[in-house]
Amino acid sequence: VSWNALIAGYAQQGLWHETIHCFEQMQNEGLYLNPVTFICSLKGCGSNIGDIGKGKKIHEMVVIRGLLEKDMVLGNALVDMYAKYGALSQAEEVLEELPDRNVVSWSAVMGGYVQQGQGLKALDCFERMKREGISPNAISYICVLKACGIIRDVNKGKQIHDEILSKGMLLEKNIVLGTALVDMYVKWGFLAKAQEVLEELPFRDIISWNALISGYVQQGQGHEALKCFERMLRESENMQNECLSPNVVTFVCILKACGMTKDIQKGEEMHEEILIEGWLEKDVMLGNALVDMYAKCGMLLKAHHVLEEIPSKNTVTWNAIIGGYAEKGQFQEAVHC
Repeated sequence: VSWNALIAGYAQQGLWHETIHCFEQMQNEGLYLNPVTFICSLKGCGSNIGDIGKGKKIHEMVVIRGLLEKDMVLGNALVDMYAKYGALSQAEEVLEELPDRNVVSWSAVMGGYVQQGQGLKALDCFERMKREGISPNAISYICVLKACGIIRDVNKGKQIHDEILSKGMLLEKNIVLGTALVDMYVKWGFLAKAQEVLEELPFRDIISWNALISGYVQQGQGHEALKCFERMLRESENMQNECLSPNVVTFVCILKACGMTKDIQKGEEMHEEILIEGWLEKDVMLGNALVDMYAKCGMLLKAHHVLEEIPSKNTVTWNAIIGGYAEKGQFQEAVHC
C-alpha cells in the first residue's frame, strides 16, 4: 500500500522515470504486486511517449498473473497506455480480449485515434460501442465531436449535438463538452453557430473563447476576433473569473487579428501585456506573432527591434520581417534579412 501510494503520486505528476524506478524497487524487495500497482505503473508508462518497452513488460506480467480477466480497471489502463503511445492496433487487440468492456475502454481507443487524426476510425469505435449497448459519456462525446471536426462530417456532427441535448447532458455541467462543440463548428467554418453554442454556455473558460477567437482569425475576420476578445475581458472583469485570463494562445490569435486589421494601438497594448507577463523569452510563437503583427502594420523598425530581442528565432520569425520589407518595396533590407 505504501509503495502504491508513492507510485500513484509520481504517475499523477507524469514523472515516468520515478514511477518505474519505484515499481522496480518494489519488485526487488519481493513484494506482491497487486492490480493497483499495475494500474498506477501503466499510467506512468502512458505519460512517457518515448518508451513503450516497459509498458509491454508490465502487460506481460499482467497476462501471466491472469489479472486481465478479473479487473476491468486494469484492462482499461492497458488500453489507455497503448492508445497514448499511438499503438492503436495493440490497444484494440487488448480491448477485444477484455471479457467486459465499458465506456472508459472505448473512449481510450477513440481518444487515441483522434490524437492520430484518424477521425473515421474514432467514429467506427463510437458506433461499435453503441452496438454493444454501452451508453456514451461526456468523454466519448468529446472524442466523437473532435472526430467529426477532423473529417468535416457536418451531418454526423449535428446529429451528435442533437443526441447530447436529447440525452439531457446539460452543457452547463461540462465545459469541456461545450468547448468541443464550439471547436467542431469552428473547424467547419460555422462561426455564427460556434458563437451561438458558446453564448448558451453559462460558464465559459479561456479554452472555449480561444476556440472561437482562433476560428475568426483563421477565416480572416480580424474585427470579429477582436470583438470576442473584448467581450471575454469584460466577462472576466464582471465575474472576477480567473479562468478567463488570456494565455499565450489568446495573445497569438489577437496579435494576428491586429495585423489583419492594422490595429497598431491594440497590438502595442498586447505587446506591453506580454512583456509584463514575461512570456516573450519563453515562447517563440508569441515572438513570431509580434514580429508579424508589426510587419503587417508597416512598423518595420519596431518589428526588427522585437526580432533582435527574441532569444530564439526560427524561419517563421525571419519570414515575417522579410515579407514586411518586400511588401513595402524595401528589397535591399529584405535581401539583407
